Amino acid sequence: MKLSICTDSMGNLSYEDMLDKVKGMGIDYVEMTVGGWSPAPHIRVDELLGSEEKLAAFKKALTDRGMGIAALNCSGNPLDPGPMGEAHRAAVDKTLELAKLLRVEKIVSMSGLPAANAKDTVPNWITYTVSWPATLQDVMKYQWEEVAIPYWKKVVEKAKSCGVKKIALENFTSMLVYNPETLFKLRNAVDPMIGLNLDPSHLMFMGADPIQSARALGDAIHHVHGKDVRIERGLAEVNGLLETKVVEDCANRAWNYVAVGCGHDLQWWKEFFSVVKMLGYDEHVSLEMEDLTMSVEAGIKTSVDALKQSISL
Repeated sequence: MKLSICTDSMGNLSYEDMLDKVKGMGIDYVEMTVGGWSPAPHIRVDELLGSEEKLAAFKKALTDRGMGIAALNCSGNPLDPGPMGEAHRAAVDKTLELAKLLRVEKIVSMSGLPAANAKDTVPNWITYTVSWPATLQDVMKYQWEEVAIPYWKKVVEKAKSCGVKKIALENFTSMLVYNPETLFKLRNAVDPMIGLNLDPSHLMFMGADPIQSARALGDAIHHVHGKDVRIERGLAEVNGLLETKVVEDCANRAWNYVAVGCGHDLQWWKEFFSVVKMLGYDEHVSLEMEDLTMSVEAGIKTSVDALKQSISL
């Protein structure tokens, strides 16, 4: 496997300064956002799509440093019924078009989450049993069969025309695809091009075991994020893991995103990567640093050190 880094955590730096910083850490690959929820600090997609000169300069900055792109990321909610969904669908389209020009074969995104019906204006994430009330079954059927599956079939068609080989959907909460079972539901209905961006952190706070999840996924693992979660002792035992406090309220949450190694020890991470490699995944692991309990610099350094010690080469 090869270590990469999601560059949004260095959004305060210019594109070339960011590349120099990443290279200085001994990392040769980057995962950069093109749009969606991210402000895309290092890619001006319209400029790159509209100017051969700017596209050439963008690529030259990478090749001059011996670096490459692990994936292009357009995570968002393309199934939102309002303006957000329209903007995020446009971001997916532009990401595919840019991937074609850059010859990037993998994009990272999210499945999206529709509203409960065609008249609703708010996405609706159903996690409670749909056996009662019975109307929830109709909602789920609408979300999957009338919105999600048709949309992703169109995306796959365009992705193939752009030379993209893998679409890796992050198992993120408030999305239709948030675990292996829901990934297979979409993958089986659409195309094997769709796989999981296996982010262990989200599975951790949902109570799953990411190592067992990896075993269940097999060759449906299309990408991996290096990101940890700490279950906060003394709080989780009282209130459980369903958490609605904002992520900035670290001291009072039942769980927090933390630097790699600050939630699960290196032995756990070594086993995780060993299993993922054993199952056939031999591509990039992208550090996604979202620890708000320490500085960005400290979080990146802590995580990089941990990943370098545990990643399976």
